[in-house]
Amino acid sequence: MVTRNQGSGFKPALFTSRVVNRPAAEWLAASLPGLRSLKGAHQAAWLVNAVRCLDLTTLAGDDTAGRVARLCAKARDPLGPHLAEALGVSVTVGAVCVYPTMVRHAVKALEGSGVPVASVATGFPAGLTPLPLRLAEISYAVDQGADEIDVVITREYALTGDWAALYEEIAQMRAACGEAHLKVILATGDLRSLTTVYRAAMVAMQAGADFIKTSTGKEEVNATLPVSLIMLRAIRDYQAQTGQIVGFKPAGGLRTSKDALTWQVLMKEELGLSWLQPDLFRIGASSLLADIERQLSHYVTGRYAAFHHQEPA
Repeated sequence: MVTRNQGSGFKPALFTSRVVNRPAAEWLAASLPGLRSLKGAHQAAWLVNAVRCLDLTTLAGDDTAGRVARLCAKARDPLGPHLAEALGVSVTVGAVCVYPTMVRHAVKALEGSGVPVASVATGFPAGLTPLPLRLAEISYAVDQGADEIDVVITREYALTGDWAALYEEIAQMRAACGEAHLKVILATGDLRSLTTVYRAAMVAMQAGADFIKTSTGKEEVNATLPVSLIMLRAIRDYQAQTGQIVGFKPAGGLRTSKDALTWQVLMKEELGLSWLQPDLFRIGASSLLADIERQLSHYVTGRYAAFHHQEPA
């Protein structure tokens, strides 16, 4: 288990002078190495790891206890018994994410599985309800049994550079979480510049975020490689400054197995293989699982066919 980020206190001098060169960030993000080398068993292993790091999510207005229970059953056995047996793996997802009123149903359905329950809170997705109500929503979700809380920031503070207000807001959210881990959603599609994304990420970590997350999935633009690159650079800078490590969660826009591989390669290149575990990396994209299952099934079928068409010795 990774030691939680304790925050560092508000230190604007460590980030206000930093300016991101967008063309350079876009070029670097487009120049990722290593994806073509992931073939066969290696690619299958990386796809299985993506499943381990997936936040399986339902955030619909018509969610019910039954729907949550079905999602949790999938979380316990995301690949199904036959595919998992063929691959020789036993895997669960990283977490199940639901609305606060659905937390108790998820906790019950996941009992004994080891899969954490995450809850969005703080007026998700806009985050524009009064702060006392947002803090109360966190407390409610934690009381219901949530292990992780995904909060949204007040974008206005980031857009106007009121970093002290943003720090104070997130610090109060961190306190309301208690023992539950805090995942701070920056809603990067609303922040307009990569410099603002970098500074907001640093403030969130200084205030005690255990994870920084790109998006709610509801913005017009969600997770992108340039945004993710800058957030990972912020995590690296924060670790260099404080010795503390923080996780990363891209959310929204990741739909294919290739996306799952691409973001893992980005993580490896920027932070190293040690970050490719559920304690430090999550993917917020439930629709991704179906495509990963298809690709792994094709791999298993192809391996089986190759075995049965070998020439006799």
